[in-house]
Amino acid sequence: MLIQFTIRNYRSFLPSKTLSLEATSISEFKENVFKTDKGKFNKCVAIYGANASGKSNLIQAMGLMRSIIFESFEQSSTSSLNFDPFLLKNSNFKEPTLFEVVFLIEEIQYRYGFEFDKKSIRGEWLFMTEKRTEKPLFIRENDGIEVFKIFKEGNSLEEKTRTNALFLTVVDQFNGRVSQKILKWFNNFNIIDGIRHTGYRSITFKMLEDKETRQSLTEYYQQLDLGFDSIEIKKELFDAEKMIQGLPEDLIKQLVTDLEGETLINLTTKHRIFNDNHQFTNDFQEFNVRSQESSGTNKIIDLSGPIFDTLKDGGILVIDELDAKLHPLLTVSILRLFQSETTNPKNAQLIFTTHNTNILSLGRLRRDQIYFTEKDKLGISDLYSLVEYNMNGKRVRKDNSFEKDYINGKYGAIPFIGDLNKLDLEWQEK
Repeated sequence: MLIQFTIRNYRSFLPSKTLSLEATSISEFKENVFKTDKGKFNKCVAIYGANASGKSNLIQAMGLMRSIIFESFEQSSTSSLNFDPFLLKNSNFKEPTLFEVVFLIEEIQYRYGFEFDKKSIRGEWLFMTEKRTEKPLFIRENDGIEVFKIFKEGNSLEEKTRTNALFLTVVDQFNGRVSQKILKWFNNFNIIDGIRHTGYRSITFKMLEDKETRQSLTEYYQQLDLGFDSIEIKKELFDAEKMIQGLPEDLIKQLVTDLEGETLINLTTKHRIFNDNHQFTNDFQEFNVRSQESSGTNKIIDLSGPIFDTLKDGGILVIDELDAKLHPLLTVSILRLFQSETTNPKNAQLIFTTHNTNILSLGRLRRDQIYFTEKDKLGISDLYSLVEYNMNGKRVRKDNSFEKDYINGKYGAIPFIGDLNKLDLEWQEK
């Protein structure tokens, strides 16, 4: 379970900013919150903001932290780290980027983070809180690593850690019990793209082939009324004669070389056929999902695999541009899967960016579930929640019209659009 994610000096973020899933003491929509011995936490967080305000940078930071962790041990001593700091301050180029997460594993709270530049890990730390006191497991500052008594699995591994590698991943490679738990937690912390989503279809394939998970997915499709009666997986050997005509010759040769003898997997949907009296018959027509179903249907199918996989395991799913290509009610349906105790018994969490303001009125979100990103005149991104926002010196009330107020600019985080009537449109008259 994710409690907080903190970012500093990455792309448009300069000072430290924290996205928190801790639930505050506000009273609305208590079903959106789950309780542990460590407190109350939100199941979902929505992030709003104008284009280029920093929403995607925040999501990419989460993905980069995850990739650095999983790629750390495999890189060589000469490998560079993916260092992408804030570039608009002339004294900032030598400052490191910081990522930190606070999370819960088996009712134990951990705080893990690191600082890095292009060449090295400049700092790294791991703390744990079992009751109320936070205790350090290890602290790293540049080349020095201090391992504390309660983290015995890290003993004698300091010298085996390269300057550009994370100590946590080194300990994991030597079968450290706590380190393995933390790496497993990060493996269930998944970040996906809501626009370029076809790469996740393999997860949907896998879940549709499993009898238990197939039922959950097909019931969900039927509830959404996507227009088809059933969905099937079709496997067949690659046939060069069925290739799309008109492709470049060199591409055809390459595809034939790469795919010859391979089994291809396609999804097909079945649509009922009607007669001249507009009455449905017992016959069906198959549609190829990729080429004959809408882009919105394709997205729902592609994302349904990661969504239901996260619900099954109780993990964390982060989706950039969740609402792209989707009707507002389809977006809300995904949100409700995570908010419901019935469909989310393991308290999986969803974090997503969106421009869909309808969610502010239809999604039944608490004020501490709504975040905004906004850039100032220096190009620095801010991150704040609706529950902490002051509107004319007053807190935002739960009975405010969030959607209307946001569109009217009362919470900030919207694009400033000048007077379009003043545009010089001489080109239209030519």
